Amino acid sequence: MRTSRRTPPTRPRSRAVALLAPLALALALTASGCGPAAPAASPASPGGTGQADRIEPLAARDQARPALPVTVASADGRRVTVTSTERIVPLSGSLSELVFSLGLGGQVVARDVTATFEQAARLPVVTRAHDVSAESVLSLRPTLVLAESTTGPAEAVARIREAGVPLLVVAPAKGLADVPARIGAVSAALGVPGAGDALARRTEARLDAVRRTVPARPEKPRVAFLYVRGSAAVYLLGGADSGASSLLEAAGAVDAGKESGLTKDFTPLTSEALAAAAPDAILVMRKGLDSVGGVDGLVRLPGVAETPAGQDRRIVSVDDGVLLTYGPRTDRVLETLIDQLYGEAK
Repeated sequence: MRTSRRTPPTRPRSRAVALLAPLALALALTASGCGPAAPAASPASPGGTGQADRIEPLAARDQARPALPVTVASADGRRVTVTSTERIVPLSGSLSELVFSLGLGGQVVARDVTATFEQAARLPVVTRAHDVSAESVLSLRPTLVLAESTTGPAEAVARIREAGVPLLVVAPAKGLADVPARIGAVSAALGVPGAGDALARRTEARLDAVRRTVPARPEKPRVAFLYVRGSAAVYLLGGADSGASSLLEAAGAVDAGKESGLTKDFTPLTSEALAAAAPDAILVMRKGLDSVGGVDGLVRLPGVAETPAGQDRRIVSVDDGVLLTYGPRTDRVLETLIDQLYGEAK
């Protein structure tokens, strides 16, 4: 098994941020490794496989001109009518990825700090840390704003709506099973439901192909997902609701935190919690691994050195910006996870 040496964002969807108030700002600021504005992204591997950090739009035959107006259901219970997609502002990297994948990237006029893939790198940023700037959004005269259910602050979202801009809230994907519905919600709002169906089929076919590469083993590896940010002293162990379980299970692994009885999303990392999880390998985001000084620093965290993973230095790292997005590039994330978990055993 390969150990990760470098680490360059997706912040985990975590109630741990609310649970531990002092961590809230640290998680928001450090999850994507940026502050008020993000620099232009350089090409990087989305999952660690050496492929450029680019979005692959649908083939031209599967793209379509938006059929508008449409009225769609928003995840916050509202009905939203979209009359134009000429100027789209997605307020998360995951939503930006969906719009670009559907072939409407040329109509995106701004990005959130977590949209770091190559095609979005030069777009203006309309968030400060992870807080939306209503002024920045409205200055770009958007005809449609796409938001997550976690997008905030609420005052900024309300101000955008009060200005008369259609704003659709999209429910988050917590696992692979949620991907088709998320693609469907965005494609419906953009007036290209047929393209959404094509993207969902392409995504599922690619995921199925990667799933078939998981080697048969008598025992599944136990993998603990750690969210770490050394500069902010944030060290969390993922549980059943961390968002990583679906990915780990698709890779033929067991989510060690979930299996040890952690029912919430994240819990503070302790020697006792890690001992109960007893992971064979540890999954981390690349920037988090960098923030603690790489593998050497990670094994010095409480309890890590005493686990089978720590003793064998079996560390799996995936780029922050794609690990938990559950979208059109998740097949690449799954591929690199499998590669690092099984190595030559494949």
